[in-house]
Amino acid sequence: MKTKKRLLMLLFCLFLLLMAKVVFRMRVDVITTTDWLAPVIWEGTFDREALGKYYRKQNITVGLVVFAVGSLTDQYLDPFLRSASKFFMPGYKVIFYVMVDRFLQLPEMDYDPRHSFQIHLIGEERWWNNFDLMRMKLLGEHIQDHIRHEVDFLFSMSANLVFQSEFGVETLSMSVAQLHAWWYFRKTGDLPYERRPMSAAYIPFGLGDFYYAGTIVGGMPLRVLDLTQEYMKGVVLDAENGLNSTYEKYLNKYFFLNKPTKLLSPEYSWDPTFHTLRQVRSMKIAQYPIDSL
Repeated sequence: MKTKKRLLMLLFCLFLLLMAKVVFRMRVDVITTTDWLAPVIWEGTFDREALGKYYRKQNITVGLVVFAVGSLTDQYLDPFLRSASKFFMPGYKVIFYVMVDRFLQLPEMDYDPRHSFQIHLIGEERWWNNFDLMRMKLLGEHIQDHIRHEVDFLFSMSANLVFQSEFGVETLSMSVAQLHAWWYFRKTGDLPYERRPMSAAYIPFGLGDFYYAGTIVGGMPLRVLDLTQEYMKGVVLDAENGLNSTYEKYLNKYFFLNKPTKLLSPEYSWDPTFHTLRQVRSMKIAQYPIDSL
């Protein structure tokens, strides 16, 4: 049964790669395809109409998970939900999974009948000192329990994001990674990978592809589940050896070993406090530093 599922997943991935040749275009000022032939999505590199014709026939449902606790709820959650309701996968069925530490009332806004919201209240005893550890553990549990049966594609995003324009089906794939807005424009040798050989997040000098941001991860639910499980294994292994590392460094080790099938350009998580470079033609999502909203 597992072999059959792997074969079906491989065939689907090959189909997406073939499809990419038709609906994705080149830009000469940026990287648009990786060494392993995964598309890098920038404004002007995709045909959303062609993609829409395919995905509308599939009757897909896309999930979006956001965790918010304490000040994240007070400052960021309303702008996140208002903007996501408007710009995240417009025209498609979406389930918003909102994970919070206290009772939440959804903001007043025009609700799309194709959207549904699941608010999951997490008991205070579950909010550990390590927010990223808690978030990844709970994300994995929810995917196992119900999410994998409810959606075809899934994204998990940080709460301090505000959508600026359409985040559409051009982002869908088996495994989706977000290029870091700051480190994308730096040399590979300067990327802040984990360099301690004893750590589970270790990437040796001279190796590595890109530096991925922890603000957005996505893909098919079981691939996101695999990411959470490998992250947990790395954290536990390091703890046994008296080490720890950051969430993004474990994330980068995962994508170093398990290449994403689609990469989102910095346009999809751009810090508006940065000088906007000419390569950034359209800011899809603004990533606001904590306490800036």
